[in-house]
Amino acid sequence: MASTDDTAQITRNASPPDATPPAQPLAGSPARARMPRWLPRAMVLALALIASFQLGSWAFHQLTGLLINILIAFFLALAIEPAVSWMASRGLRRGLATFLVFLGLAVFTAGFVTLLGSALAGQIVKIVEDFPDYLDSVINWVNNTFHTDIRRVDVQEGLLHSDWLRKYAQTSAAGVLDVSAQVLGGLFRLLTVALFSFYFAADGPRLRRALCSVLPPARQAEVLRAWEIAVDKTGGYLYSRGLMALISGVAHYILLQSLGVPYAPVLGVWVGLVSQFIPTIGTYLAGALPMLIAFTVDPWYALWVLIFVVIYQQFENYGLQPKLTAKTVDIHPAVAFGSVIAGTALLGAVGALIAIPAVATLQAFLGAYVKRYDVTDDPRVQGHPVRGSRGPGLLSRVWAQWTRRPERGEPEAQEEGSV
Repeated sequence: MASTDDTAQITRNASPPDATPPAQPLAGSPARARMPRWLPRAMVLALALIASFQLGSWAFHQLTGLLINILIAFFLALAIEPAVSWMASRGLRRGLATFLVFLGLAVFTAGFVTLLGSALAGQIVKIVEDFPDYLDSVINWVNNTFHTDIRRVDVQEGLLHSDWLRKYAQTSAAGVLDVSAQVLGGLFRLLTVALFSFYFAADGPRLRRALCSVLPPARQAEVLRAWEIAVDKTGGYLYSRGLMALISGVAHYILLQSLGVPYAPVLGVWVGLVSQFIPTIGTYLAGALPMLIAFTVDPWYALWVLIFVVIYQQFENYGLQPKLTAKTVDIHPAVAFGSVIAGTALLGAVGALIAIPAVATLQAFLGAYVKRYDVTDDPRVQGHPVRGSRGPGLLSRVWAQWTRRPERGEPEAQEEGSV
């Protein structure tokens, strides 16, 4: 009975004789490939990321100038923050205190540029007027030394009809428009920096409050500490540089006044400012103008100015600067030089100016979180080797071999164990 039921079940499950069997894939033929469902979404996401990166790069490239101006304004606001805070603590409104500081800087800059411009204009006129005499002295020296017969008229005619002078005049005439555009762009950039720095200094507490409002309390303390360190280091850098500029200006003024060089006070201020606020080469760049003006008085005076500039630079580097900047911007001279080079490579002259306070701020901020230990009294710290820590030197070993060398005519000692 059980076998009859099983037979019936198999018969019902069997396919009808005229039914088409299901198609089977041929042996060795690949199955139809289907695209994964995540692939289109991943492709769209990748294209969106690439487009966003390209758009961000383009926007950053277009806004580089604005970002640099904001960075300059931020450091300028940090530099004048102590003066503004001091006035605000005395009862003045913070906006009025910031305005007074900027007014003082503007008056000083305008007066300095006016005096320096008048000095340069007068000396340029004097150089042009005395140029024939200088040319005659040079021609006479050449004729007497090399036994030539050069005349000033021939030199002037050659200069006036030379090809390089004509090309220079054409290039200068074509570049007047470019110079005008650069001057207008510089004025607009200066106005942008002044406006942002005014807002940063006047609304400093509000800016710090807005920044801390999006951070947890622990992060707020770190941000405020970093801000305080930045104000301290940037202000200290500016004031120490200002003091060194005052000392440098007075020293060069005394030299120029004793030599009888005209416009000695203005030239002293020029040397003080340029030598201190243009790192590394500022002293030599600032000394070029006094040398030029001293040359119009007496060529030997220019040599004396050059000698004084070189000597004063050494005195400032090794005697004056370490004492004045020990408590304000305490960084190693090699680190300062490297930071100036890196800042110049990144941001040009602006990077060279703000590199030292930025590195000093970073060093002070990291120093608060880096644990330091006392150094053992090991002479190797000072570079002195410990006796017995290493074998004899090369010269000692050579001398020992030479002294043990047998003399001529004497039999060499046989080694132990030799037959």
